[in-house]
Amino acid sequence: MTVTIQTTTSGSLPRTPELAAANAALAKAEDGFTLVRTPEYDELAEQAVKDIVKRQVEAGITIVGDGELGKAMSASHDFGAWWSYSFQRTAGLALPEPGAPMPEPVRSEPGNVRLTSMNDRRDWVAFAAAYGDPTSGVLLGEPPFWPQAVGPLSYRGHDLIAHDIANLKSALADAGLEKGFLTSLAPGSAARIGNAFFPSEEEHIAAWADVMREEYKAIVDAGLTVQLDDPSLAESWDQINPEPSVADYRAFLRTRIDAINHAIAGLPKEQVRLHICWGSWHGPHTTDLELRHILDLLLEIEAGEFSFEAGNVRHEHEWKVWRDADLPAGARILPGVVSHATNVVEHPDLVAERIVRFAEIVGPENVVASTDCGLGGRVHPQIAWAKLDSLGEGARRAAALLNG
Repeated sequence: MTVTIQTTTSGSLPRTPELAAANAALAKAEDGFTLVRTPEYDELAEQAVKDIVKRQVEAGITIVGDGELGKAMSASHDFGAWWSYSFQRTAGLALPEPGAPMPEPVRSEPGNVRLTSMNDRRDWVAFAAAYGDPTSGVLLGEPPFWPQAVGPLSYRGHDLIAHDIANLKSALADAGLEKGFLTSLAPGSAARIGNAFFPSEEEHIAAWADVMREEYKAIVDAGLTVQLDDPSLAESWDQINPEPSVADYRAFLRTRIDAINHAIAGLPKEQVRLHICWGSWHGPHTTDLELRHILDLLLEIEAGEFSFEAGNVRHEHEWKVWRDADLPAGARILPGVVSHATNVVEHPDLVAERIVRFAEIVGPENVVASTDCGLGGRVHPQIAWAKLDSLGEGARRAAALLNG
């Protein structure tokens, strides 16, 4: 049997200058964070999705996405789209009152793990001088006031997800493809905004699970794969002060894993993929949690595919933990083999080596070569496409190596 290696991305891809400008020109609704889309914007987004699907195919990507181009951004950068889009699709949220002070950082304690504020994360504190130096190449922006839950939550994004689905399916048809995926926010990541309504964190996360399930179901009912974006599963470790014990952090994750499984219950596993990462910002990441501490919990999630960082220099060595992992029957892994964390374009031979490592552990039929995280907004578009070209060529070289 001839081995082939499929390829994909983990979501965000570079927007054209025209689409970015059109997004920036969108007016905000009365709530202060919902963007009022226009027919002209939607037409531009539809064509951009067709173009980006075609470009992925040219690079050798076999399972394509819409690059998150259909999601209007309520943040000032490409990478804001991955989660801020959900605010516009959820009722029950409101911005803090004008002039309200930033919340004071909270502190965690044994048996009661709690997230701190975004700029209080331990990596940013440890490298404060580097993050404050504009010549250092690391990224640290002032966090805006995100909306907070102020009442019961409900999904109001039906028309928007219908646009996303229609745009991708039209682009797939034009490219002669059948399979494609759309990203959607996981409950635990969504619930990282403020909560001024729910009596407990658990109830807040559970409410987001019910909200986001509607989006997940719309995507899979359309015959597409839904990618649940949940950096909170690994990244939250760095947002807890003081550093918790691994046991307490695993207990902290239980609520979030249960919420995911509730949200995807009954959906076909083969159309559900989970994406985890340690946060795509450019920085040292010395306080990232090792994958070995949580992999068994992640594999309890009832998804058919697991996407994770494996190409950046902080996590590449962790391919070894998959030797002892109990991958569920029928599941596939989507290791990142090119990274958003460097402007250096990976050589196709290195990409092939990374792919072969995983193929020899779980079988080549269970490996889909991917990107570490979203490339849009993290590297220059020219570099992003060069990385995808290297990914496609690396997959071909890996298949040749595995075929002997």
